[in-house]
Amino acid sequence: MAELIYYCGTMDSGKSTLALQTAHNHHSRGRTGLIFTSKDRAGSGVISSRLGLQRKAIEVEPTMDLHRFVVDQLSMGERIDYVICDEAQFYEPAQIEQLAKIVDGLSIDVFAFGILTDFRTSLFPGSARLIELSDRVNTLQVEALCWCGARATHNARTVGGVMVTTGEQVVVGDVSSAQEVAYEVLCRRHHMREVTARASKAGHTSVETLPFKPERI
Repeated sequence: MAELIYYCGTMDSGKSTLALQTAHNHHSRGRTGLIFTSKDRAGSGVISSRLGLQRKAIEVEPTMDLHRFVVDQLSMGERIDYVICDEAQFYEPAQIEQLAKIVDGLSIDVFAFGILTDFRTSLFPGSARLIELSDRVNTLQVEALCWCGARATHNARTVGGVMVTTGEQVVVGDVSSAQEVAYEVLCRRHHMREVTARASKAGHTSVETLPFKPERI
C-alpha cells in the first residue's frame, strides 16, 4: 500500500538533507520519481541543504494541481514510483489533498518534508493539513539546538537582528545574521521570552509579545 508520510521538524533539523537522501536512495535502487519544492532559500526550482547539497526540483506554485501534473506525466509514458515534496509547509491545503489523492488513486508513495510552525508558533496551513491527512507523521531525529544548548523547538524571525512576532507568515530568509530578515531556532523557554543569541549577549530582550503573552521572569 502506498503511503503519504510527513517528516517534520524545526529549521536546522535536516529536512532538506533527508529529502535529498531519500531521493538518492530510491534512485540508487532503480526507482524513478518526481521532486517538488517551494520557496527554497537557494531560489526557484531547487532543493538545497545547509550542508551544501542541492539538486533541481519542480517549483510548486499556489495554483498548481499536483495530482493533475502527475497524471499528465503518467499519460505521457513517464514512470513515477514516488513523489518527494520539500518545503511542504508552503503548499496550499488543497495541494496536500492532491498529494493524498496521488497516494490513494495512483498508488504512488509521497514523502513530504517541512516545518510544522511559523515564527509566531502557529501551524502552517500546509503542515496542518498534512497532519490531518498523512498516514504517518515522523519527527526528524536530528535535534536542532538553541543557543543555550537545549533542544530547539521553535523558529524565530529576526529583522535587523531583533526578534519579531508580527508580520507576514511567509518571508524567505535563512539562518544568517548578515541578512535583514533572518531566522534562528530557539527552545520554547527562550522563544517565549524572545531571547535570541544576540539578545542574550546584549543582556536584553525585545519589547514585542507573542499572542499567548508569556510571563517574563
